[in-house]
Amino acid sequence: MESAEKVHCLIIGSGPAGYTAAIYAARANMKPVLYQGIQPGGQLTITTEVENYPGYSEGIQGPEMMVVFEKQAVRMGADIRYGLVTKVDFLEAPYKVWVDEEKLILADAVIISTGASAKWLGLPSEQRLNGYGVSACAVCDGFFFKGKEVAIVGAGDTAAEEALYLSKMCSKVNMLIRKGAMKASKIMQDRVFRAENIEVHWNTETEEVLGDKKVEAIRVKNNKTNEVSTIPVSAFFVAIGHTPNSDIFKGWLDMDEAGYICTTPGTSKTNMEGVFASGDVQDKIYRQAVTAAGSGCMAALDAERYLSMKELV
Repeated sequence: MESAEKVHCLIIGSGPAGYTAAIYAARANMKPVLYQGIQPGGQLTITTEVENYPGYSEGIQGPEMMVVFEKQAVRMGADIRYGLVTKVDFLEAPYKVWVDEEKLILADAVIISTGASAKWLGLPSEQRLNGYGVSACAVCDGFFFKGKEVAIVGAGDTAAEEALYLSKMCSKVNMLIRKGAMKASKIMQDRVFRAENIEVHWNTETEEVLGDKKVEAIRVKNNKTNEVSTIPVSAFFVAIGHTPNSDIFKGWLDMDEAGYICTTPGTSKTNMEGVFASGDVQDKIYRQAVTAAGSGCMAALDAERYLSMKELV
């Protein structure tokens, strides 16, 4: 095996949280090394227009925004690298982290910003039109479909919340539910049923998202009657949950039942001293670029205090 490389601050992941952590860590002279992971730039690289991040008055394309973040981190002195972290050993400091199964890094402090991945239905048309009317975030993209008819698939609290959010700006929201009941809490269900422009389609599965260059309709099937129908919509939102990218940290870090890394409230601290978590891998509530960036800043500041306390930087 290749000899180990020693670093002060290792950042795993490269979305808004990881890049912001890198900017702050570099400015604090922590000489951060950031590994970008399997999807450099994170979830924003599969979104198109971003209009809700402060500072971009005209809006910006998601991938372009992440390029700007990366350039800023590099200008501050962060060492940004391609590579996927495949294994960790947090038994004792400095912590051992393996990149691409072979390169070993010894890190005094580790900031985890590996994000979360949206769950999809698995339809080819859903991926083809992703960013062209197909979205996994109503709060991010609902605004673009003001006054239009849309559909959302999902039966839990998040789906209900996003359906209600969409109902405030869209002419009609078709809520597609696979079973004959919702999993959402009673209070959220009541709100959905009270909304005049939300139509709930029970026992309904999406067969295809229709449209050439953008979403134009969806083909659905009632799994009780086998009746197939087409609903004309301008957007198709998928709200069936997210999976935090935390598998390699299992057994080392405390997580909730869904796999989100637990942090001490108001901080980025995990149960392991010197290991910090930021962004969507520890946030299942807000999941926005701006909140991820904020938590990346917190993680860098927490790491800097930790390293100063240990007199390592």
